[in-house]
Amino acid sequence: MTGAAIASAPEGVRVERDGAVGIVVLNRPEKRNALDIAMRRAIAEAVMALDHDDAIRAIVITGSTVFAAGADLNLLVDKGAQQVAGIDLGQYWAPVAQCSKPTIAAVAGFALGAGCELAMMCDFIVADPTARFGQPELAVGIMPGAGGTQRLLRAVGRPVAAMLLLTGEQLTAERAFQLGLVAELAEEGQALARATALARKAARMPPKAVAATRRMLRQGPDLPLDAALALENREFLLLFDTPDKTEGMRAFLDKRRPEFTGK
Repeated sequence: MTGAAIASAPEGVRVERDGAVGIVVLNRPEKRNALDIAMRRAIAEAVMALDHDDAIRAIVITGSTVFAAGADLNLLVDKGAQQVAGIDLGQYWAPVAQCSKPTIAAVAGFALGAGCELAMMCDFIVADPTARFGQPELAVGIMPGAGGTQRLLRAVGRPVAAMLLLTGEQLTAERAFQLGLVAELAEEGQALARATALARKAARMPPKAVAATRRMLRQGPDLPLDAALALENREFLLLFDTPDKTEGMRAFLDKRRPEFTGK
């Protein structure tokens, strides 16, 4: 699968467009896409640009060789707590974690440490059989600091998360799929193609309904069930005042494809 390259892509990534889908390709193959500051900044800039592009309705994040083998330790090895705090690594992940459009990770090869955290920031993950997921930070004297404990815990449950975190073991793509960390297991070499096909489907959905659904997916798990159900019902009712609701239902009854405008 190929897309049209966007000439203004920041250094460290390649950005492509496939219709209404923006594709961010991590492109530091000589370092297995190890995430240094320049790479993190490039990802943030690419995602922000696509998020602000009205023609883009969904985003895929992938790697040119592997997904990302982790943080570049040259960035951290000689720094103390105050120096790392001063770098504010979270600022580079915020555009991904807070993106207003559906985001899908297409993973082949290693997604370790910060790379695994990046994949888990997306709405869901498509992987091929070569994918490997893990959080090996304890082996170098630290722990995950960008969601590697909490997102992993919520995705695979406490026992498996504890095993991965405390031993540095990696999950195969098949095991990650069985546990629910990976939403779909593609054929080898087809993770990006499948993720892009799913992104096209998401891009065709009405934007207001997409946004409401994503809010529920992100906020609901942290709320008591009664509160989450009340919030869901509120979001449901508000969509009945949108032109896209009428268009979607009319199109279904007329047996035609809807033309959503985002209103």
